[in-house]
Amino acid sequence: MDFGLVLQTDPPASRVVELMQRAERNGFSHGWTFDSAVLWQEPFVIYSQVLANTSTLKIGPMVTNPGTRTWEVTASTFATLNDMFGNRTVCGIGRGDSAMRVAGRKPNTLARISDAIRVIRALGRGEEADLGGGTVVRFPWTKPGAEVPVWMAAYGPKALKMTGEEADGFILQLADLYLTEYMVKAVRDAAEAAGRDPSEVTVCVAAPAYVTADDSPEALAHAREQCRWFGGMVGNHVADLVAKYGAHTGAVPDELTDYIKAREGYDYAHHGRSGNPDTQFVPDEIVDRFCLIGPVEKHIEKLTALRALGVDQFALYDMHDAREAVIDTYGTQVIPAVNA
Repeated sequence: MDFGLVLQTDPPASRVVELMQRAERNGFSHGWTFDSAVLWQEPFVIYSQVLANTSTLKIGPMVTNPGTRTWEVTASTFATLNDMFGNRTVCGIGRGDSAMRVAGRKPNTLARISDAIRVIRALGRGEEADLGGGTVVRFPWTKPGAEVPVWMAAYGPKALKMTGEEADGFILQLADLYLTEYMVKAVRDAAEAAGRDPSEVTVCVAAPAYVTADDSPEALAHAREQCRWFGGMVGNHVADLVAKYGAHTGAVPDELTDYIKAREGYDYAHHGRSGNPDTQFVPDEIVDRFCLIGPVEKHIEKLTALRALGVDQFALYDMHDAREAVIDTYGTQVIPAVNA
């Protein structure tokens, strides 16, 4: 199993670079960041510094979207980084929850994401791509062997189907075992139905991880409070799914939707941060299901179970009060045990 580190690009940017360097030293293979131009600093500028100051780490957004950046600009940015540092990027893409809504726009449609995937991947390889209306372009400067894998974030049935049919990877932003099994199966079934090899779709589960010294009620309570924000972030997507498909319709598992009944609102000023006041509706049960918390052995146990479900990478959201400690503990104890 590969391991990734997920950060926000809060200033100073040097701090992001330092944590990514620390992750690489501890055996992490990927570094990811949020991409929301108003809320945080520009990630692609920081990626250049991360790549320059690491040797093997692969970098990408979790996730960008096809609305705040035009497709050819996104593709050119990835292709340029790959030309400079040797195919060390992955394009994570999604609807653009925070990036679009903070800018006063609606998240992107699946049709727009589909077009973006096609264009970004083709241009990143040095191939021609139609930008729409018959305008066909190609980057004349890409080298042979260039590539930009595109991984899609998804929860709903149509998005899962499209991921299996079109994307190079699947990003699932929760670590619940039942939902992971359900959604990985949906992606793989769609890939197979489309004539693809399901094993070629990389599966990445992303969630907060908080390592405690023991499983005392006090230690677990603190860990839950540090990670409760994640249920609120996922809840934004779940609320969209309920609005589209309804509750208890069978289109989306109740295990995903039931917990947002008490959700009242959401202020993106606190997005992805511990102590988010808009996430008190998230029960402890959801924190435990969606995240990885507890002593080292609990992390190893859950990661082993995720790997058995077909998960290729666990990407660790590191937005809490123990960033360095969790990176180091994963490097010294968790990753070696999982990959023994």
